[in-house]
This record gives sequence, structure tokens and C-alpha cells, in this order.
Amino acid sequence: MQTAEEIKEVIKSKYSEIANQSKEQNESSCCGSSCCSSVDYTIFSKDYSRLEGYYPEADLGLGCGIPTQFASIQRGHTVIDLGSGAGNDAFVARSLVGESGRVIGIDMTETMVERARMNNERLGFNNVEFRLGEIEKIPCTSEIADVVISNCVLNLVPSKEKAFSEIYRVLKNSGHFCISDIVLNGNFPEKLRTVAEMYAGCVSGAIQKSEYLELIEKTGFQNISIKKEKQIQIPDDIYSQYLSEEEIANLKNSNLKILSITVYAEKLAQKTCCIPGTCC
Repeated sequence: MQTAEEIKEVIKSKYSEIANQSKEQNESSCCGSSCCSSVDYTIFSKDYSRLEGYYPEADLGLGCGIPTQFASIQRGHTVIDLGSGAGNDAFVARSLVGESGRVIGIDMTETMVERARMNNERLGFNNVEFRLGEIEKIPCTSEIADVVISNCVLNLVPSKEKAFSEIYRVLKNSGHFCISDIVLNGNFPEKLRTVAEMYAGCVSGAIQKSEYLELIEKTGFQNISIKKEKQIQIPDDIYSQYLSEEEIANLKNSNLKILSITVYAEKLAQKTCCIPGTCC
């Protein structure tokens, strides 16, 4: 698992398995699929059950935050949900945009898109749709969205710079994003970075928090702020599948912090010059 395409195939395979299970099955198995030799995909999950628009069949327990909580979504907005899975965040967003708004979910796993579409058909929403596509090449026209949200997905994307550039492209001027994701402070063991399960489990694909924020700024976003941050503890029984006791002890004594963050940033309208040599 070295090339971008190999990484994507691993992710598609793992999340296809997860898509065919319920949240309860994901939580009762130690890896969120059908075996007990993988990462627990529900370690980071949040309780959505009291949110308006929550639909249990769409909740697979795969998020690491609640991006809609800080996304300032308004009635009539067009919202794009990147890595929409079975539709959990998309349906919560739909409750906020109302009948006059629109929600577009994007996911690269066919099984997830199929499940989301079935959920949407049961709910009968005509202003929610789910499209098959990749975050590095979002299947939407430019400047279509008021808000972009994503939940624990960008860490899985091989080229995060491309992902943020695409988010910038699809946002309207004065639009914004709110993304929950996993980042690092400190060094993740190189031995674990090559483990496919750890990548698909949203850990080994994570980058440094400082680098993550720098990429957002580099892309052109402004007014960047972290709305929520929480340290995540990975259980020893997961680490023990790949590391010795001594290696686990060294890891615990290191400066590594695995963080769940929810970050907000704006795409501000560019100033245009109305008189040569001046800007208004």
C-alpha cells in the first residue's frame, strides 16, 4: 500500500464491508468489519441521536466530530458533504437547509452511495442526492456550495492539498467549510504507517496539525479557526496487533497526540479593481 491508487483501493474495500453492517455490528466487532484483527472504526464516533434530522439507518458510527454543529448552515443553503457514507451528516444538514435548500453527498465507495440513496428514498427527500466521486476531483460545478462539510474523511485522502483546492473551487465566494478530522501532534510510528488497516481506520493517514492548517491557508482560505479539539486514545489491544510491548510503551512515552479537530474556514470574495491601479 504505497501508491495513491493502492490506498484508495484499500479504503474502498474496508468501507464496502462497513457499509453492509449496522452501527451496532460495527461497535460490537473490534474493527468495524467482520474480523477481530483490525482498527476499531467507531473509536472516534459521536452521539447524533438527539440531533434534528438524525436517521439511525444512516449512522454507522464512523465520524470523529459533528461538523454541522459549527457550520452555520442556514435555510436555503446548498451544502456538500464530502465522504458522506450512508448519509448521516447529509440528513442532519438537510434539516438545517430546509425545503428550499439542497444537500449533495459525495463518496467514492459504491456500496456507501447505494446505501445512502436507499436511505434517502425511504425518507423521501427530493433535495438530497448522493454522487459517486472522489474528494480530489469533486463531481460538482465550481462555486455551487454555500457550505462544505466533512467528517473524519480527509485524513484518508492521499493528496490533501488537492482536496482543499477542490473544496475551494466548489465553494461560492463568501462560502465556508467546517470539517471534523484526525490530525497529529508528534510522530506516528513509521511501522504503523504502512499498515493498511491503520490507514483505513483514519489514523496512519493523518498528518501534523500544523501542516493541516498550513495547507488550508495555502489553498486561499481565511479566518481559519479550530472550533473543537479532543485527544484520542487508541486502545493497547489495537496497537498490540502490530507492535511489541516495548514499542507500545515507547509510543505511550513519546510526544505523540492523536487529535480530533473540527476546523472552520472561509472563502472570501476577491476584491476587484474598478479603476486601474486602485481597488475598491
